[in-house]
Amino acid sequence: MKEPAAVVIKEVGPRDGLQNEQVTIATEDKIAWINQLSKSGVTHIEITSFVNPRWIPALADAVEVALGIDRVPGVTYSALVPNARGLERALTANIDEVAVFLSASETHNRKNINKTIEETLPILREVATEALAAGKKIRGYVSTVFGCPYEGHVATESVIRITDALLEMGVGEVSLGDTTGIANPRQVQDVLAILLERFSHDQLAMHFHDTYGSGLANVYASLQMGMTTFDASTGGLGGCPYAPGAAGNISTDDLLYMLHGMGIHTGIDHGRLLEAAAFIQAKIGRQLPSRNLQAYLSGNNS
Repeated sequence: MKEPAAVVIKEVGPRDGLQNEQVTIATEDKIAWINQLSKSGVTHIEITSFVNPRWIPALADAVEVALGIDRVPGVTYSALVPNARGLERALTANIDEVAVFLSASETHNRKNINKTIEETLPILREVATEALAAGKKIRGYVSTVFGCPYEGHVATESVIRITDALLEMGVGEVSLGDTTGIANPRQVQDVLAILLERFSHDQLAMHFHDTYGSGLANVYASLQMGMTTFDASTGGLGGCPYAPGAAGNISTDDLLYMLHGMGIHTGIDHGRLLEAAAFIQAKIGRQLPSRNLQAYLSGNNS
């Protein structure tokens, strides 16, 4: 299949990127970073999480961040919401889109949410019902789609069952997560070939991590299958607290370099995105994985 002419990149750095960082980023710096991202042409930013701060202390200032940013027309500001209590906070913070989440493997779901998959679905259904009633869009994340750090192989039938349940409760788009970055391009295409027999391209998004360096190759494999929506994190920030050894998400900056070089439109200004990446790297105080960012900072940005 010919690659699509345009794709949508959903920026997840402020949530997925920061949730596993040991350095505490000041609230005003998070706000400044998100404001930079908003001006780069990104149309969707996951800005924080309303998970109990005891579990994700790095994002304890979720309400302050959401209320402090400058909202740019045309940009959707999303946040992770685990339950009804989290939704109350998210609605107070005027989030545009609610993101719910669970895993395709039982063990990872228990580690991440402390519940079985069957126990999790009714909680998410309650969140979805209330969010829709409040006029909010809903996105769903399914983790460990391509393998689990505890169980190994994950049956695609489990992914189908969970995706069906999420769409039935009103989720508009399901993001398929390679939580530990173990997927390879052939596997990605094999799984998508099955899923796309049941779901449309616009119901699915791809969420790759780059633990073993195959993240961009997996994006290319997805493009060949007609996929047009990808999650990425500025600078390559990220990692899952409940997936030992998982590296960051694919870097938004590196993804832009590849897509723009292929003539695929994203609507994002690569230069402004790199400025935002440089800003957050300075605040974190260590070199981030993005190769484009390091080339940019060294002056080799030709």
